[in-house]
Amino acid sequence: MGHPAVTVLLCQLSLCAAIQWLGLPEHGGLGWNESQQCRLLLPEQLQLCRRHLEVMPSIVRAARHTQALCQQTFADMRWNCSSIQRAPRFGPDLLKGTREAAFVHALAAATVAHGIARACASGELPLCSCGPGPPGDPGPGGRWGGCGDNLGYGLQLGAAFADSARAARTGTPGSHAVNLHNSAVGRTVLSDSLDTKCKCHGVSGSCSVKTCWKGLSSLDEIASELKAKYLTAIKVSHRLVGPRKQLIPKEMDARPVTETDLVYLINSPDYCTPNLQLGSLGTQDRQCNKSSVGSASCDLLCCGRGYNTYTEEVQERCHCRYRWCCSVVCRTCRRSVHRHVCK
Repeated sequence: MGHPAVTVLLCQLSLCAAIQWLGLPEHGGLGWNESQQCRLLLPEQLQLCRRHLEVMPSIVRAARHTQALCQQTFADMRWNCSSIQRAPRFGPDLLKGTREAAFVHALAAATVAHGIARACASGELPLCSCGPGPPGDPGPGGRWGGCGDNLGYGLQLGAAFADSARAARTGTPGSHAVNLHNSAVGRTVLSDSLDTKCKCHGVSGSCSVKTCWKGLSSLDEIASELKAKYLTAIKVSHRLVGPRKQLIPKEMDARPVTETDLVYLINSPDYCTPNLQLGSLGTQDRQCNKSSVGSASCDLLCCGRGYNTYTEEVQERCHCRYRWCCSVVCRTCRRSVHRHVCK
């Protein structure tokens, strides 16, 4: 008989989208030192897990990073990605083909490939190592060295893992096509971020010699780029064009879909008021910024309902000075802070 926790999780996962693996940190205490733990995954991922057990800690970390990055990136928006904490028991905002689901699929795909690529470079994974340096010199005074991120291995294994769940018959062909497209966009953004990074050597910082390698951008930058694509995402339908079905813009005047566009199937709610059927938690009791004119402003975040202002006394370090040798001594000061909270 299977482990009860495994059985429960499999039941939960069968109801979830292709990003169900984002719920793995919830069961991270089980560890990944035995192939039995692969039973936490859907059948489509089970064999890959058992063949590449050593990569599972990187995938669990990627799931954790995806959750944190999504909430950090949307912290000042009406939809603040707090629902991702329910993984793998997602709500309609991440199950119904919304632009929010598009962002999460793209971010998850980019993050898992990024994590594997970095794990290769750090020596954590035995079957891969540093990424190959390109032919030729990196520039005047430069030479290839160091240990670059292994983007190729990260993309290959990351896509095999993240996309394998698409085979599960838990959604429509249109939702599968949209999820695959958005995950590919995430990996494209990650690939485009690979850049030459160099470290200088020489007398007095003269940089007469540079050691260079190929490195990926930080996940913060990847998430920021994907948020920009979220804001310009295209609503599509999945319909027959010639011999096969394609993702076609829903609006006649919309630009054609490219491999760098995020796409979605249904409009999102405004997320102003709670509506569990739509996956909206509302913005009541969210803290807003009275002086802002952006998405975090009290006007936009509170959806015109107004806000309450509270005065809170906080303690913080102040009047710090350096004491020879070798510590910093500070006093504790109190000050009043005004908080603005949506009605």
